[in-house]
Amino acid sequence: MNSVFKSLEDCTIAIAGLGLMGGSLGLALRGQVRKVIGIARRAETVQQALAIGAIDAGHATLAEAAPQADIIVLATPVSVILAQIEEIRGLAGQGLLRDGAIVTDMGSTKAQICEALERLPASVQPVGAHPMCGKETSGLEVAEATLYYGAPFVLCPLPRTQPQAVALVTALAQAAGACPLQLDPTRHDRLAAAISHTPYLASLATFAAANDVAQRDAIAWRLAAGGFRSTTRLAGSDDQMMADILLSNRTAVLDQLDRLQGHLAHLASLLANGDDTRLRELAAAARAERSQFLETYGG
Repeated sequence: MNSVFKSLEDCTIAIAGLGLMGGSLGLALRGQVRKVIGIARRAETVQQALAIGAIDAGHATLAEAAPQADIIVLATPVSVILAQIEEIRGLAGQGLLRDGAIVTDMGSTKAQICEALERLPASVQPVGAHPMCGKETSGLEVAEATLYYGAPFVLCPLPRTQPQAVALVTALAQAAGACPLQLDPTRHDRLAAAISHTPYLASLATFAAANDVAQRDAIAWRLAAGGFRSTTRLAGSDDQMMADILLSNRTAVLDQLDRLQGHLAHLASLLANGDDTRLRELAAAARAERSQFLETYGG
């Protein structure tokens, strides 16, 4: 039977990448699908995933696991996802994948990935995806079955993607406890730059500026309290993963950085001019709008 017409519970899911995202997805899906196959280069990672119940079986390569799967989930860094899509294209070209196999991903940027997915053969159903959740820590040891609960799960199907494939990935997201939402890839990347990628850079810059001071007067770190720790929390994210994300979304991030720098320059001007009234007005407006955001969307 063509995999796009199967129900999710009858599907075998192959997850390439058994870190925080892939491991958490495996934990969330166990018992809701026919089988979860994990893919990781290190045998120790596969054994750990088996031990915690994140997967039913494991392999070291896509070539071993992908032919068994109805849905292939790429839960690796963006640059690795792009390489894996090319590997899948080769496997499909050799007739090694199930007809109608679905390929989806968990990459934090979508335009480049969806362009690569477009090059897959017609026998493969592509659905770009990005669950909007995570932690600043990474690795299978911090995976948890509830990671996706209540989180937006962006889907970016291609124009040629069959509705049944979109429905299956939607069901997969819902089975993990997430809230599916369809977006255009470019729109996703622009919004992610605003609410995720640029805030990471702002966190880096804030820590770096404070570190400049601390290098001259180390007592600064003894004074750093909860506000500083909260503001710089994102600076603790995996540096290689974040560099990968930023470079794959550089146009949108650069646009948002220009916007951020404009706001900072305006604040600096108000401060330099001693404009107490306008500073208070701006701070009060931001505080009210943030309160409205938290009231509407939680926090």
